[in-house]
Amino acid sequence: MGGSAGTARPARNAGRGPRPSAADHAVPGSPPGTAGDGPRRPRRGLRRPVVLLTLLVLLPALTGFALWALYGSNWLRIERVSVEWTDGPRELAVEEVERVAAVPIGAPLASLDTSGIRDRLLAELPRLADARVSPSWPHGVELEITERVAVLQERDTAGFTEIDATGTAFGEVPEALPGVPLLEMEPVDGASLRRFGEEGLRAGAVAVAAALPDAVAGETAAIRVGSYDSITLELSDGRTVLWGSSEDPGAKSTALTALMTAAPGADRFDVSVPGTPAADGVSSEEGEEG
Repeated sequence: MGGSAGTARPARNAGRGPRPSAADHAVPGSPPGTAGDGPRRPRRGLRRPVVLLTLLVLLPALTGFALWALYGSNWLRIERVSVEWTDGPRELAVEEVERVAAVPIGAPLASLDTSGIRDRLLAELPRLADARVSPSWPHGVELEITERVAVLQERDTAGFTEIDATGTAFGEVPEALPGVPLLEMEPVDGASLRRFGEEGLRAGAVAVAAALPDAVAGETAAIRVGSYDSITLELSDGRTVLWGSSEDPGAKSTALTALMTAAPGADRFDVSVPGTPAADGVSSEEGEEG
């Protein structure tokens, strides 16, 4: 045992040669410290030019395809037109609206001239107050129209002219419209007529008609205009309302509604000064009952 204890162990690296250095693996002619056959990582900077080049190639192709699909193909072409009304009158025929709109069937939907069609409808159909034109993809066009509402009618040689709340004369009918007051222009020659003119007086009557409460408007047979401050309502049952000028229409409407409720038997109402309305007379029905 003593002999074995004195025996020296061989060195761990005994018999091994020196480790090869990086220079041993270098390719002849390569820079010092560079391994000739070791794995190399791809450089990220090289990917960006490739991506950009790809996009530059694909973008024109995609743009060209999109333009062809919208304008050149048969996929997105106009095939039908629909007409819809908002709340209000419906006097116009669908065929007439479609004829005036002249939507180009078969044309690319992307080329639809919405403004041009709208302007054409409003110019050629005075009965229209508004129109909205919009594409309905992939093959339709929607026309949404609003017709004017008559607040007055005026007798003319052909019958009666309809007038809306803006004073626009938009249509003619052979017979008087039920529930729409008749405008009777009876201007007195004087300072009022010289200052405002007949059109100014007519505009005042329109403002009064537009401000009337629904219940009163339905009972008003005529609105008579004598001067700027002499506008009178003739009710269907023979009662009259002295309205005065077209000023303060809201206050006068409120005063008239309250006055007719408080004095249902009166046959004359005066709201020319809405702060001090008045009623007098007795209706024929109440007089007979008495």
